[in-house]
Amino acid sequence: MDLFDYMRQNTMEKEAPLASRLRPRTLEEVVGQQEIIGEGKLLYRAIKADKLGSLIFYGPPGTGKTTLAKVIANTTSADFKQINATVAGKKDMEDVVKAAKDSLGMYGKKTILFVDEIHRFNKGQQDYLLPFVEDGTLILIGATTENPYFEVNSALISRSVVFELKPLSKEDICTLIDRAINDKERGMGNYNAVIDGDAKDFLADVADGDARAALNAVELGILTTERSGDGKIHLTLEVASECIQKRAVRYDKTGDNHYDTISAFIKSMRGSDPDAAVYYLARMLYAGESVTFIARRIMICASEDVGNADPQALQVAVAAAQAVERVGMPEAQIILSQAVLYVATAPKSNAACNAVFSAAEAVKNFKATVPVHLQDSHYKGAAKLGHGVGYEYAHDFPKHFSRQQYLPDEIKDQVFYHPSENGYEKQIREYMRWLREE
Repeated sequence: MDLFDYMRQNTMEKEAPLASRLRPRTLEEVVGQQEIIGEGKLLYRAIKADKLGSLIFYGPPGTGKTTLAKVIANTTSADFKQINATVAGKKDMEDVVKAAKDSLGMYGKKTILFVDEIHRFNKGQQDYLLPFVEDGTLILIGATTENPYFEVNSALISRSVVFELKPLSKEDICTLIDRAINDKERGMGNYNAVIDGDAKDFLADVADGDARAALNAVELGILTTERSGDGKIHLTLEVASECIQKRAVRYDKTGDNHYDTISAFIKSMRGSDPDAAVYYLARMLYAGESVTFIARRIMICASEDVGNADPQALQVAVAAAQAVERVGMPEAQIILSQAVLYVATAPKSNAACNAVFSAAEAVKNFKATVPVHLQDSHYKGAAKLGHGVGYEYAHDFPKHFSRQQYLPDEIKDQVFYHPSENGYEKQIREYMRWLREE
């Protein structure tokens, strides 16, 4: 590195966003994720011993995926290379592989390649890395916000340890906010700023586990707020609300926060009160809640609390979720309102919810075997094993119904689904009763 490179890097580090400057340099500085990097945990031991294999960090934004990669970069004796899958091409990977081979051949030094947003690589790009991960030329660390079991090649998954990072707790976010305001070396400590307790609670709450969102709000608040008569910059609840682009709707730290509002929203739909449900919808939208998050809650309620009493409710909720992503605000509020009012006024049943939970208990409590006559018979040798023998094809029988046993012998008399008397489920109940009596 020449003088100009050094000056350029030094300037970039000083001008970097607060969230980037505050990134921990050691394991001891990391806040949160103690279930995977707590002292004595597998990842903690591997980093301390510098004995890492390939890893994939999976979790929501702002939970520390890149942070952990940077900590590894600061502690490992291996060469550390970083690329971002949103902009990197095959040429970038070829350069990394060539450098890794040279480093391994000439100095016996391993290379760690950190690929941010690895799910953005297509199958061909992921396949290119596979042989070099397999032969030890590269130790891969991938970071992704998407489920790696769906978005990353199974061959890479099988050669990596997947660690799921959880959203940071409110207490963790508060710790980082305090660090940001008081740290004079990398934080905003030289600005002589203070934050009100309710403002800190608000930021920690609405950041929803995303440390970056909270720290960006702190930085913006300090840089844009004038000093008071006492010479200090005061981050009030009003300032915090403006900086994180979420309005504090009658917010107080005793519990009237967005989690309570979401809870009231769900319970109002479940309780068939359309007026209350649409009020809490409006409240969340006014506070800046994500429309996709709201849509997800409506879909869950449509299945959990309406179910087969009105199967159309889930279709309406899913259609609304797709529509709000395509339309966006402000029109999305109309679509959400329609879905909320439909779910709130639909007949209710939690029978589908209870059925799967009851069945799950049976799965845990009984070692049951699939009956032989239901086992797959479409492969060579299946008949010799007796698989599928005795199966009765339902459509060959009157009313397209056969009385053969479908549940395993160990639980053959269990009943998991108890249709309610509400809505369409009443017809299901009558039909099931007729089948059993016939």
